[in-house]
Amino acid sequence: MKIMVINGVNMNMLGIRERNVYGDGTLDDLCAYITENYAETNTELSFFQSNHEGDIVDCLHKCYFEKYDGVVINPGAHTHYSYAIRDAIKAIMLPVVEVHISAIDKREEFRHVSVTAPVCKAQICGKGFDGYVMAVKMIESGKYEDIK
Repeated sequence: MKIMVINGVNMNMLGIRERNVYGDGTLDDLCAYITENYAETNTELSFFQSNHEGDIVDCLHKCYFEKYDGVVINPGAHTHYSYAIRDAIKAIMLPVVEVHISAIDKREEFRHVSVTAPVCKAQICGKGFDGYVMAVKMIESGKYEDIK
């Protein structure tokens, strides 16, 4: 099984930005944590991060053409307004689980709406780095539920 983990805008600033919200772990720490804690040893994990909407869309398309089995995505701020990413998720016809380190529904009002979640199999919010591991396990099992 092949799963892509996509992190969007400002996720490269983990460990620097808003530590009270996102913690002290860096993006490299996050990727290592996922690799060390995912469920199946035969699952191949790939990681991608970009601050550019089009690059994220291109990565989603790549997942389709390179026959990935699923995608874990944290679009960052793009969650709330990127119809381009939403359309790309819908177009690739792969199981996609949206993840947010913080509880977006308990933060500023503009963060409460996700335009990407409706085309994802599930959304996980507020579980920190563990949310990513949960998302990988969901894709591996094929059983999806929102976790908030």
